[in-house]
Amino acid sequence: MGGTARVALLMAMLTGLLLAMGLVAGYLTGTNLVFTFTFALIMAVVLNIAMYWYADRWVLRLYKAKIVSEAEEPELHRTVERLASSARLPKPRVAIIPTDTPNAFATGRSPSHSVVAVTQGAMRLLNKDELEGVLGHELAHVKNRDMLINTMAAIIGAVITYVMWFSIFAGGGRRRGGGGILAILAMVMIPFCAMLVRLSISRGREYGADHGGASISRKPLALASALRSLQSAVRNRPMQGGNPSTSHMFIVNPFAKVSMRGLFSTHPPTEERIRRLEEMARTGRF
Repeated sequence: MGGTARVALLMAMLTGLLLAMGLVAGYLTGTNLVFTFTFALIMAVVLNIAMYWYADRWVLRLYKAKIVSEAEEPELHRTVERLASSARLPKPRVAIIPTDTPNAFATGRSPSHSVVAVTQGAMRLLNKDELEGVLGHELAHVKNRDMLINTMAAIIGAVITYVMWFSIFAGGGRRRGGGGILAILAMVMIPFCAMLVRLSISRGREYGADHGGASISRKPLALASALRSLQSAVRNRPMQGGNPSTSHMFIVNPFAKVSMRGLFSTHPPTEERIRRLEEMARTGRF
């Protein structure tokens, strides 16, 4: 499925969630269902438009990321500019996230409106080649147009969380019996749906960004070393604050104290990512 189709699918999912929320609200409170459905539809249109144009600002603000100038971070800018040229991309803006947890992500609605964000912890932990490998990975996301999809999925995850709590508290409304059943269903189904949204967007794309990033930087072993260091650091110092619905945006899950495996991980196993990168270096196919 192409990037445009995925964006359309995510917008449709968000619209469906908000319409369902409107119907549930009308049922639980006894409000006219046509009114609540119409109101939810208007909110869905407004939110979809805002999400497309301003999703990157939301996630940057969430993590207090600061756009830095070339004068403030000359070496970082030079590295990003060189990698962007190698990838035949417009140079993205560069941001620093004020946290000790080492990590990075890319956001923006298109390659010409993109931002690459790196944490202070990553800049301290990684050597020059490893940081270049990480930046190459993020630029591969930009080239593959993953950023808007990943950011939209994060917002939808946050909306789903809100819907869950709304359903639980609304269960105390006028129709208590039905509300209680709906609240239980929300507690069971909505977190599962949120997880499926993140999994459908992120896991396979991380392999693609690893491969593309190694091709851009020409340093697959440096990226493999960076992944190993980042995963180890996250185990010992997971990110505080933020929103778990954004975990798939980062190069490694910043909220996991231990490596997460299997179906319900937002990222592929780090060991498998490293193995693939080492195989790329061995065969020279990158």
